[in-house]
Amino acid sequence: MLKLSLLLAASVAGVQVMSAGVEGSKPAGSYESQIQAWRTQRVERLKSPNGWLSLIGLEWLKEGRNTVGSDKKNDIVLLAGPPHLGVVTLAKGKATIELDPKSGATIDGKPQKSAELLDDSHEKPTTVAFGSASFYLIDRNGKKGLRVKDTEAKTRKNFVGIDYFPIDPKWRVEAKFTPFNPPHTLEIPNVLGQIDKMPVPGKVEFVHDGKTYTLLPVLEDPDAKELWYIYADKTSAKETYGGGRFLYSDMPKDGKVVVDFNKSYNPPCAFTPHATCPLAPPENRLPIPVTAGEKKYRGGHE
Repeated sequence: MLKLSLLLAASVAGVQVMSAGVEGSKPAGSYESQIQAWRTQRVERLKSPNGWLSLIGLEWLKEGRNTVGSDKKNDIVLLAGPPHLGVVTLAKGKATIELDPKSGATIDGKPQKSAELLDDSHEKPTTVAFGSASFYLIDRNGKKGLRVKDTEAKTRKNFVGIDYFPIDPKWRVEAKFTPFNPPHTLEIPNVLGQIDKMPVPGKVEFVHDGKTYTLLPVLEDPDAKELWYIYADKTSAKETYGGGRFLYSDMPKDGKVVVDFNKSYNPPCAFTPHATCPLAPPENRLPIPVTAGEKKYRGGHE
């Protein structure tokens, strides 16, 4: 999956923090240059040979034998690579691969003939490479599939760049954080129709035009060092991606959390149909337009 983020600024644009006595803080140095640098790094990661733009397939495995290759007679037809790459066998949640001797493929960079495929729950999933392409196993709530990438993918080579709302310091906000003890659980839907239950350490509250709104950030994993916001707003499906946007913030300090909406970014599904993105849950659908961060990708899809 995708890695995967509210305020006392002036009343300009109607954005204020909730919580008496809390004062907004301005970033040191040139705020615009900081955001521009963040955007540059974000695009470089996206465009990297192993980035989301290189995705060319997501192929779900059936129980038993799955023949794999670019020949259309295979159970799983790849958009790149040899006609007959090999056979992936799924048995009781365990996947193994037997490569065709003529495939020229490698397993974790070595000319092995067969191996167990470790999925993406592991730090280093098993990678099968062939030419400019490769794949590794992913697990989505027990559903196993091959995530296929190609450095020569059209989505990567024809990337048209990202459109943004103007950088606006008013959308860098300091908000009130109220911890949950014990943490709550939030049900996060994804594009596969599945539901992931994720821990919510607390709520973030802010005021806009005199009204109070709440966002529920989640923890991406047990050792998470940041809060992750999966949210939608009045720009979603219009000016921004329909499934919502992502945003991270540092952990709260002294009951406050600083969230910079200028760093709101599109999930991988905005760029490719081969990703398995979470969608904004009902609790995080703001009834106001957040005119900051990334806009809808021009070369994308809905």
